[in-house]
Amino acid sequence: MGLVTFLFEGGYLMASLISKIITKLKGEKYVLDYSILASNLIEVLNKRLIQIIRGSLMKLLFRKNKGLMFVGTSVVVMAKNKISVGKNCILEDGCYINALCKKGVTIGDNFSLGRNSIIECTGVLRELGEGLRIGNNVGISPNAFISVRGYVEIGDNTIFGPGVSVHAENHNFEGLNIPIRLQGATRKGVKIGTDCWIGSKAVILDGVNIGDGAIIAAAAVVNKDVPDYAVVGGIPAKIIKYRGKVNENISSK
Repeated sequence: MGLVTFLFEGGYLMASLISKIITKLKGEKYVLDYSILASNLIEVLNKRLIQIIRGSLMKLLFRKNKGLMFVGTSVVVMAKNKISVGKNCILEDGCYINALCKKGVTIGDNFSLGRNSIIECTGVLRELGEGLRIGNNVGISPNAFISVRGYVEIGDNTIFGPGVSVHAENHNFEGLNIPIRLQGATRKGVKIGTDCWIGSKAVILDGVNIGDGAIIAAAAVVNKDVPDYAVVGGIPAKIIKYRGKVNENISSK
């Protein structure tokens, strides 16, 4: 019983200290769950320290970097010279980033890319992707796929659930006597506003602009623009309601 008490109290003290450190690094208040044991915190800290060592080596090859970078195991980053990254960037285990594109990849502060996620800026060398800009405080959960052919922009404070995919390209298919793969593609790009929540396994297609504060329901397929503060869902996605407003005549929109 004495050991459990020691571990619990030790965890509380460590959590207080770490909360203060993270708050300073992130620039906003951050409080760990004080029920965590000291032994568990040590395990997490050990993992993060190893990630910092990997990140310190990797970011030396980036076009621009600042602050700490955390890199997990089996992370692959191509065209590092095309990437500018802010402080506190986390690339979890198994992530793959191909940053080869015309305008490069710019990532803001406090960014996290979940396990086994993919950011692919170029599929074929005969036609490079345009570029990617990610704002501050953006969190992308595991198994995301972001295909950057047209320009992709993700605003500040936006969060992605697991398995979200973004496709900034659409294949042409009008000709019946030519293989679809030879008919070229359109690249209108994708823009996602600030403070959005993109639900698990949602699919966002080329040419879509998602307004600030919007919510995309899990498994929705978004093929047209989404207004500010709208909540959309379904296949294809339709407006369900608006956040913070009296929702009248939504079915007619």
